[in-house]
Amino acid sequence: MALQLDRRLARIVARTTEPMLGQMRLAWWRDVLTACVVDRPRGDLVLDGIGVHWAGREAPLVALVNAWEVLVTAERLGSDEIAGFAAGRAAFFADLADDPAPEDLRARLAAAGTCWALADAAAGVSDQDERAALVAAGLAASDTAGRLPRAFRGVAVLEALAKRALRHGGRPLMEGRGAPLAGLRAAIFRA
Repeated sequence: MALQLDRRLARIVARTTEPMLGQMRLAWWRDVLTACVVDRPRGDLVLDGIGVHWAGREAPLVALVNAWEVLVTAERLGSDEIAGFAAGRAAFFADLADDPAPEDLRARLAAAGTCWALADAAAGVSDQDERAALVAAGLAASDTAGRLPRAFRGVAVLEALAKRALRHGGRPLMEGRGAPLAGLRAAIFRA
């Protein structure tokens, strides 16, 4: 559900031509995510799924909304904007671990999420300087070691595809013949 929410927010940002309108649309998501589950509107698959799977743990999803708002409000993506965007967008990765989870596992999941967030964003921007800044930040964040537990095989695949995309200059994660092989390798070895 969190990735579906991320895609929904990405579409809002991509279609926004007037920053204030984009902020209003994102504010709606922030408001419904902070509302009690029984008070939320019904009928939206993403919002209903969040109510089932993320009830009581919506804070990382609100951070995700805030991260996308950075792209709506920033005139240029500098290092501070990139860091805030990546941290907010990757926040739900750390929350994938059940409580109580070791802090090193949460940190490892957040690092994988940061790498993915920056690689995915780099593939979607048209400005070459912003893409280069996202790629540089992503490569710096991708310097993580250690295998993820078997339960997080999907995160390992996303991280492997992100690292590959960053090494190729911010290309789309599934571009080229080697992408499926990188994903398969990560699914098997989780590293």
